Amino acid sequence: MELEIYEAFRSAGVADDKAKAAVESINREIDKRYALHASQLATKGDLAEAKTEIIKWAVGAVFAAVGLFATIAKLFP
Repeated sequence: MELEIYEAFRSAGVADDKAKAAVESINREIDKRYALHASQLATKGDLAEAKTEIIKWAVGAVFAAVGLFATIAKLFP
């Protein structure tokens, strides 16, 4: 992408040093935007951990529901 932008600037008549500076500036801005949002991105590890937590809570909820059902069944035969 850098080369394409550089070549576009050069074909538009921008001086070599100014075209390089513009491409570097664009890259810095892209890096800044990525850095702002990088902390909000989930990694594979984050997703695996969340999946483990969901499974633990789901299994616990199933056991609690079965226990509650058994208790109700004993109380109201």
